[in-house]
Amino acid sequence: MSLNKFDVVVIGSGPGGYVCAIRLAQLGFKTAIIEKYNSLGGTCLNVGCIPSKTLLDSSHHYHEIMKNAYSHGIEIEGEVKLNFQKMIDRKNKVVDQTVKGINFLMDKNKITVFNGFGSFIDSSSILIKETGEKIRFDKCVIATGSKPASLPFINLDKKRVLTSTEALSLKEIPKHLVIVGGGVIGLELGQVYNRLGSEVSVIEYSNKITPFMDKDVSKELLKIFKKEKINFYLSHKVFEVQNKGQSVLVKAKDIDDKIVEFNSDYCLVSVGRKAYTDGLNLSNIDVACDNNGKIMVNNKFETSTENIYAIGDVISGPMLAHKAEEEGIAVAEIMKNQKPHIDYNLIPNVIYTWPEVASVGKTEDQLINENYDIKVGKFPMRALGRSRASNDLDGFVKIIADKKSDEILGVHIIGARAADLIIEGVTAMEFKASCEDISMMSHPHPTYSEAMKEAALSALENRPLHI
Repeated sequence: MSLNKFDVVVIGSGPGGYVCAIRLAQLGFKTAIIEKYNSLGGTCLNVGCIPSKTLLDSSHHYHEIMKNAYSHGIEIEGEVKLNFQKMIDRKNKVVDQTVKGINFLMDKNKITVFNGFGSFIDSSSILIKETGEKIRFDKCVIATGSKPASLPFINLDKKRVLTSTEALSLKEIPKHLVIVGGGVIGLELGQVYNRLGSEVSVIEYSNKITPFMDKDVSKELLKIFKKEKINFYLSHKVFEVQNKGQSVLVKAKDIDDKIVEFNSDYCLVSVGRKAYTDGLNLSNIDVACDNNGKIMVNNKFETSTENIYAIGDVISGPMLAHKAEEEGIAVAEIMKNQKPHIDYNLIPNVIYTWPEVASVGKTEDQLINENYDIKVGKFPMRALGRSRASNDLDGFVKIIADKKSDEILGVHIIGARAADLIIEGVTAMEFKASCEDISMMSHPHPTYSEAMKEAALSALENRPLHI
C-alpha cells in the first residue's frame, strides 16, 4: 500500500470528523483526515461552541461582579474596568489549547493529517488542491459540516453585517447590536454583548424565540431576557439590511406590515446554518443531495455511492456537535461490521445562556399533535434551597410523561446548570424510566437536581414536596 493510500479518508476535522477518525484508528483502519484550514477542530472548536462558551463565561463573571457581588456581601472599591481585548485574547487562548489537544489525539492514534481543500477526482481518490497531492482510499467519510446561512437580500460584508464568526472577534463592544434571528446563536451572543454594555435588539420572524423549544421554556427565557433589557421584536420580517459605512440600517415589517427601522453599528445575522459541500465535486462521484443541499444517506450513513459515507451537519438532523460525534463513532463501527445504534429522539439540545436551557425528547405541543395522552409536571427552581443559596432563582424543570404508562417522553429545563442536569433526563429516557422511577431516586441535597425529582412527583401524583 502506497503512503497516500488509506483504508478510510475523513474529509473535515470538526467533532464528527475527528472523532470518526479516532474511532476508525482504534478499530484498526489506516486513517487519514483532510482539513482545509491549518487548524483542526472545525467550526465547533474554532468559531463556534468553544469560543462562544468562553465569551459567555467571561461575560458572566463581569455581570456577576457588576450586578450581584454586593448582594453577596462583596464590596468593590474603585472602578471595575472591562478589558475587552483581554477577554478576546483569553477566548483565543482557550481555542488554541483545545485545537492543540486535537493535534495530540491525531498523533496518538497515528492518523495522517492533510491540510488543504479536498476535492473528489473519482470514487476512490481525492485531490488536495493546494499541494496537488492525490490521496487514494477504499472508503471515505464526508464530515464537512455547515456554514452560517443568510437571507437572499443580505450582503454579509463581515465588517458591519456579521456572521457568528466575526461576532466572536470584534475589536470593540458594539453600542447597539441588532440580531436577525432569535435562535441559539443569536441569543447566546446577544447575552454576551448585553452583559458588556451593548444595547441589543433581536428581530425574530416567529412569534416566539427559540421556536424549536418547548413553548413554556421559550416564554420563560423571553421573560428573563426582557428583565435584562434585551429588546425583542417578534413576528417581524426583515426585508432590508444596509451597511452605511459606520452604521447598519435594518428594516423589518411587523405583523400589520408596518415598517420598523433599526440603526445600529453592527448587525449579526443568525438565521441558522446550511450544509457545506462547496468544492467537493460531488457530481464526480454521483453523490445525491436533497433540495436543501444536504447529502442523502441511508441508515448506515452510506450515500448514493457505495463506499462514500456522510455524517454530521452535512446530512439531515439537528446540527449539533454531539450528534455528529455519535454519527462519527457509528459509521466507523458499521465499517467494522458492528451494530451501533443512535436514538435521535434522545439527543439533547442546549442553549448556554444564563440561565441555561436544555431539553430532550418531544415538546408538549409535539406530543399533543401526535395524539399522546400526556401528563405534565413542573417545579420552579426558586423553591430549591440550592437556588436561593446561589441566587439563581429563574427557571423550572418540566417533565412530560405518558398518562397511562408513566413513561417519560420529554424533559425541558431552564435554570442554573440545565446543561448538566439534562443528562438525567437522557439517561431516564434511554432506559424508558417512569416519573415514579425518578421520584424514588435519592437526589443529593441541596442541589439543582432536586428539581428533577420534584417535577417527577408533580407529574406522578401532583404531590411535589417543596411547593
